[in-house]
Amino acid sequence: MKQPVIKPGRALICGSMAFDTIMVFNDHFRNHILPDKLHMLNVSFLTLEMRREFGGCAGNIAYNLKLLGDAGYVMATVGHDFGPYAEWMDQQGVPRDYLTTVASEHTGQAFITTDLDNNQITAFHPGAMGHSHLNAVADAKDVAIGIVAPDGRDGMIQHAAQFAAAGIPFIFDPGQGLPMFSGAELQAFIAQAAWVTVNEYEWNLMSERTGWKEADVLKHVAALVVTHGGEGSTVFTAQGELKIPPAPARSVVDPTGCGDAYRAGLLHGLMHGLPWEKTARIASLLGSLKIESRGTQNHRFTMADFRKRYETLFGPLQ
Repeated sequence: MKQPVIKPGRALICGSMAFDTIMVFNDHFRNHILPDKLHMLNVSFLTLEMRREFGGCAGNIAYNLKLLGDAGYVMATVGHDFGPYAEWMDQQGVPRDYLTTVASEHTGQAFITTDLDNNQITAFHPGAMGHSHLNAVADAKDVAIGIVAPDGRDGMIQHAAQFAAAGIPFIFDPGQGLPMFSGAELQAFIAQAAWVTVNEYEWNLMSERTGWKEADVLKHVAALVVTHGGEGSTVFTAQGELKIPPAPARSVVDPTGCGDAYRAGLLHGLMHGLPWEKTARIASLLGSLKIESRGTQNHRFTMADFRKRYETLFGPLQ
């Protein structure tokens, strides 16, 4: 498939919105969980440190896209408790035109407990996210490009089909939602998408479920982007395999949300017609800037700062 031409317009980001409640356990889980007693587990962890962050894949992508100076419109379902997040979006200049409130539900909630080894125990309540199919891509105006990020199962299926029917090129980013889908369903997503992005683990799972290798995916999409954490990323296109180096972080504070930052970088490059060599490097740097801050939406920079750091690492941006 050839690289689609992106007309001027907005990015529509279909995905989850959630609150992340993060607690730190100042000990090691292994000291409190007895392997031979897992069948009768009953433990309590005293967490003296706790913070609440604004998160969700769509919210994180939109926040990062705004930092790059682009318009990213979130399409998601939220709960009756969304007020503080709505105020945050307004403060950051992130549009919320296409958010639907489900009054009977909470906004998606992640409760994460981390120990001193950075092991995590997470409970996730999807809440309003399970109603994401209530939104329709046709309700959004002036959409030039889209992304289907992790969300409610029915919503992901519906939005991919709607993007395809409308002729709007979109990124398929299954993320942690990938296990919800069968091989045939993943093949259908890929056939509708213009681009696919996954991390290395997700690609292995996707390949196993679909029975498809890189060449099979490239029969349907213009590019398959696979990230490798601190080892950089790989962009597969019909022209060949492009290895993208990592952007070294000045400090590793919190990796949560780095994948979403990377996706925002991909959207930015595609919206501006940049070649993959630059698009993926922008995405890599954005993920690196995120990892230097705690939380998913607390990092900040000016475009002048971004350009300077990009050019120090990779050479001229334009």
